[in-house]
Amino acid sequence: MNSASEKSQKQLEEQLQKQLREQPGPPDLNLATAWEAVADHIGDEPALQHGGLKRTWVEFEDRAARLAGALSSAGVGAGDNVALALYNGNEYLEAEFAAFKLRAGPCNVNYRYVEGELAYLIDNSDAKAVFFDHGLADRMAAIRARLPQVRLWIEVGSPTLSSSALAESVVGYEDLISSHQPAGRLSRSGDDLWILYTGGTTGNPKGVMWPHASLVELVERSLQPLGIPLPRSASEMGPMLDRLRDLDALPRLLAAAPLMHGTSGISALFTLFRGGQVVTLTDRHFDPVELWRCVESVQATAIALVGDVFCRPMVDALDEAEHRGNPYQIASLKQVTSSGVMWSKPVKDRLLGHAARAGASLILNDSLGASEGVGFAARQSVGDGDTETASFALGPNAALFSDDGRRIEPGSSEVGLLAVSGPIPVGYYGDPVKTDQTYKQYEGRRWAIPGDWATLAADGTVTLLGRGSVSINTGGEKVFPEEVEEALKRRPEVADAVVVGVPDPVWGAAVTAVIQLGDTGHGEEVIDDRQLIDSLRSDLSGYKLPKNLIRVDEVFRGPNGKADYKWAVATAKVALGIDDAPDS
Repeated sequence: MNSASEKSQKQLEEQLQKQLREQPGPPDLNLATAWEAVADHIGDEPALQHGGLKRTWVEFEDRAARLAGALSSAGVGAGDNVALALYNGNEYLEAEFAAFKLRAGPCNVNYRYVEGELAYLIDNSDAKAVFFDHGLADRMAAIRARLPQVRLWIEVGSPTLSSSALAESVVGYEDLISSHQPAGRLSRSGDDLWILYTGGTTGNPKGVMWPHASLVELVERSLQPLGIPLPRSASEMGPMLDRLRDLDALPRLLAAAPLMHGTSGISALFTLFRGGQVVTLTDRHFDPVELWRCVESVQATAIALVGDVFCRPMVDALDEAEHRGNPYQIASLKQVTSSGVMWSKPVKDRLLGHAARAGASLILNDSLGASEGVGFAARQSVGDGDTETASFALGPNAALFSDDGRRIEPGSSEVGLLAVSGPIPVGYYGDPVKTDQTYKQYEGRRWAIPGDWATLAADGTVTLLGRGSVSINTGGEKVFPEEVEEALKRRPEVADAVVVGVPDPVWGAAVTAVIQLGDTGHGEEVIDDRQLIDSLRSDLSGYKLPKNLIRVDEVFRGPNGKADYKWAVATAKVALGIDDAPDS
């Protein structure tokens, strides 16, 4: 290197170091402190809505403060955890706010869990208080004696206690609010935690510990296009809110997916940080008609959903309304965000077509994320030939690494593990071993690497292959279920599919697809198994093709839209006569 080049390189390094020194560090802003500032600044604006029940920001803050007072009286405080076994509703977010106020960590609980699963998660999280829907009262009563660390059981949604077995230790949600004074405001830290439990479809659920500071830092991505700086203290919240109001940009989020799932859960946190409104549906079984009526009535600007399992019935409902000559008024919609499962090109195209006819300037955000981190990759679609299925652009803080920590170069066709750095969780609650396996130090930075394999094209396009923990070893070859599922669901005949491996004397494990066929329009199956398998040959290598197809009336998925691989294995074994007592 000549002297001029050396001087230029030195200047470049000095400039980079200067930029790093001047770059603000992570915000130390706590979500409860930020939300209190919102209530103080725009208290009359709507914060929550569930059916006809609306709460302004002043009401939201006051009710959460009274819940916090009750929790504090029961001995819940900084560093403790609170479990939320709740359906979507205003109470979910009020309970989260209450926990945040005390510097405690709210933990999501799947309301479909049975007694053993509930007991495991509540015990694993060390929860000192449990908020639960009245429909779960009998299950909670059955496990009460196994959870002596729980100091307060809070029943939501019933005017009277629904289980005498819990009566001596449970209190009604509204009674708790009416009988306590608001807790005083605290000085809090950005290190306080929001705990997001994983789905547990391939093992026991694990609590991912998200610091408030990391969540706040992620909000910056939605403020940058508006030219609004990220608030880094409570005193900076007011100017952000004023600017958002001036731009008519206070968001109105319709959380279609469960709040206990990361897609709606994180979207709700971000919406509230920006002074917005979170709206939830009243029907506990997803109803697309209720959704579109809700979009019309609140003029929703955003929807959080989970791929085709939600969006396909949504566009069917739009088709039907348009066919009746009474289309839904959806011009207010600006963004629809999905994460966690496949969102296919045909479904995206149909939704964007309806949006265009309604006069909505709609952006679809198809995010490749996980409970362990967000921002791995994404695809934004506006309808200009940009709606490809399972094709993403690598995120700005993301990379692919080999097992030994070597960065995978774009265009190499080498398979690598997806990783993201930047604002990420601190690890799994109570599990330092699993934390060290998932959160690794590479290239002088800390990365979240939950186990998703992918390839990286020369142009930065990420193709997701799947999670290694559910990969199928067939004849010595590794097959990722998601890759086969995506190929199947691109077929017009297939409405849904889950792919698993079942024991096979020749292959070790046989690739087996449990499929739900779509409506052909005539109530007939127009393709046989061999034709369907052969139609996949242009997308999949021969060893990845399903050896078995199991047809079911409906593919079972969790409320978060994710595949239940245990159910699929059990269903396939029964259908194939492999096991008279399949795994549950």
